[in-house]
Amino acid sequence: MMSDSSDASRKQDRERQPYALQCMEVIGGNRATENRVSSPGLEIWVTSQPYKGDAGGDVHYFSMCGSGRVTRLAMADVSGHGAEADETAQWLRNLMRRHINLLDQTQLAQAINRDMPRVAEGGRFATVLFVTYFAPTDHLVVCNAGHPRPIWFSRRLMRWQLLDEDLPDAGPSIRDAKARYRLKAVANLPLGIIDPTDYHQFAVKLEKDDVILVYTDALIEASNAQGELLMEAGLLRLAEQIRISDPEQIGRSLLAKVQEWRGRKAPEDDQTLVVLQHSGGDPARMSVTQAFKTVARMLGLTRIHDPQELPR
Repeated sequence: MMSDSSDASRKQDRERQPYALQCMEVIGGNRATENRVSSPGLEIWVTSQPYKGDAGGDVHYFSMCGSGRVTRLAMADVSGHGAEADETAQWLRNLMRRHINLLDQTQLAQAINRDMPRVAEGGRFATVLFVTYFAPTDHLVVCNAGHPRPIWFSRRLMRWQLLDEDLPDAGPSIRDAKARYRLKAVANLPLGIIDPTDYHQFAVKLEKDDVILVYTDALIEASNAQGELLMEAGLLRLAEQIRISDPEQIGRSLLAKVQEWRGRKAPEDDQTLVVLQHSGGDPARMSVTQAFKTVARMLGLTRIHDPQELPR
């Protein structure tokens, strides 16, 4: 007969297992949460803490499609607090769900930007970051609508850096990938400011154990006893002090250091952190032709002239 302690141990093991994202599934919202998620090629840890109550203006969503080949994160930070921000966040969540199957992230940003003024009154707006991971080529495609820039730990370079399209000292493979995938002119304003607004995206190739930190501005606007804001540079310095381990430990270590900077004070805004770690896992195999066509659809291209031009 199995003992009660064995039952409890098995239950704890199940609870520690990450939630396996299913094809065509969408999970997330704007409620307080802490969760581990996995998809082909990615191990993920997410924590979201509303400023007041159980819901806030930070919205995050994960989805997976293409038979496990495409995993997407959408993170939004709606301006303001309280019931009004919650109402806008709920609408934004529903709109994300309706448009989540658009493979081109720039079209998703434009669709949300076009509809937001009809819902968000009083000058409210949202910064949004769309991140899509394409498992067959290990590329991460980023579209940033006024959101704080992610932070990327490159295992190959052994350093943390801000993730944008002007990476300093990027290797040839990274620069080539960005050049091939750039779609639109720079214009990425927060959603709800001006319609029409163009949005563009870029891509970087991940290697095993690379880490991406995606967050809302509560982290970079954390202030110390002297009233100094942490800002991107400060958050980058804190990340450099973290031991690279699993996503949960990385996330907890970073939040602990931010809390230490705050003097142990609670955040004064909704706070969300997502840690993405590249596991190197592969989805079900697809043919080379299928891979090329999926990349083209994901990036909004009508065709790819030369398959050799795809980054390896």
